[in-house]
Amino acid sequence: MLRKKLIALNMIVVLGLGGFFAIPAVQAETSKTGVEEQREGIQGDIKGADEEISNLREKQAALNEQLERSELAIKDNTQKIDDTKKQIADTKSEVEEFNREIPIIEDRISKRSEVLKERALSFQESGGDVSYLEVLLGSSSFRNFVDRVGAVATIVEADREILEQHEADKEELKTKKAAVEKKLADLNESRVELEGMMAQIKEQENQAKTMKEDLNQEEQLAVASKANLQNKYSSLATYETVATDSKGKGNKSIVVRAGNKYIGNSVYVFGGGRTASDIANGRFDCSGFVAWAYSQAGIKLPAHTDALKNSGSQISYSQIQPGDLVFFDTYKQDGHVGIYVGGGKFIGSQSSTGVAIVNMTSGYWAGKFNGRVVRI
Repeated sequence: MLRKKLIALNMIVVLGLGGFFAIPAVQAETSKTGVEEQREGIQGDIKGADEEISNLREKQAALNEQLERSELAIKDNTQKIDDTKKQIADTKSEVEEFNREIPIIEDRISKRSEVLKERALSFQESGGDVSYLEVLLGSSSFRNFVDRVGAVATIVEADREILEQHEADKEELKTKKAAVEKKLADLNESRVELEGMMAQIKEQENQAKTMKEDLNQEEQLAVASKANLQNKYSSLATYETVATDSKGKGNKSIVVRAGNKYIGNSVYVFGGGRTASDIANGRFDCSGFVAWAYSQAGIKLPAHTDALKNSGSQISYSQIQPGDLVFFDTYKQDGHVGIYVGGGKFIGSQSSTGVAIVNMTSGYWAGKFNGRVVRI
């Protein structure tokens, strides 16, 4: 929805410019009042565009906040995944340790079972009627009785300890098996949770990427809209100056405005602008465009930069007025020419943009301007 609004905004700006730029040459003689009325109408459009840009910036700020929240969520989920992986690794180590202990316990139980089986077999072979009391009563002397009491106590204690250890080992085996099973269940649950987190973080990453792409596109559209608005302001200022000061200078007014209809609708072609076909299709090089623009005011100029710089009078930059020619050192001295439109800007056919109004007081063209100004 936001993109559609931005596209609509750009169309409004372009159509507004086109409508203004396409004014027939006859209207060059309109009164100052007529220019002011047109300026007021376009200023209303600019105000609406400014409000739209303001709304856009608010939405961009909201998107930036949302993007920051998504990135923070991704960071948090990544940490959770790392923690879960560590827990899974620790659990696997515990399970492996349990699995190593279980055979040892089972071996101890097996051996005790053999001992107890042998004792039970010996008791059965003796008829099952020999009791510890008979062993004691069969003593031959008091000393022998004491010895037998000690022996019986030792045997009884040993049997008891064996039985207790046997039961303890069986209980430990049962407990450890249950622990292993629980650990494995927990491990499976952690794995499922991890997979869920991975799916979630992937979705969040995709959302973040989509938001970034949308934000970048919106920023580009906003920049383009702002540039169109700035060009429109500059053009209005130029037209107001021309309308105010062009008594007896109607030809310069026509020259300044002539090429505006090609802004955004042309292409730079070396040697272009010399034929009707080129002109109809907006195909110009810099000198061809200047010669064509002046021809719209009935002034014939050569279509070559070296010839143009000697056509007319050279003046200082401090005396510059709309309609004067300005020269730039590009691939050679005076390799590029344009028509000054006021406000530190000129209109010309540039290799990167085709016909466009650009700033000659900053950026690339400020560094290329050689100070040559020619008044026709």
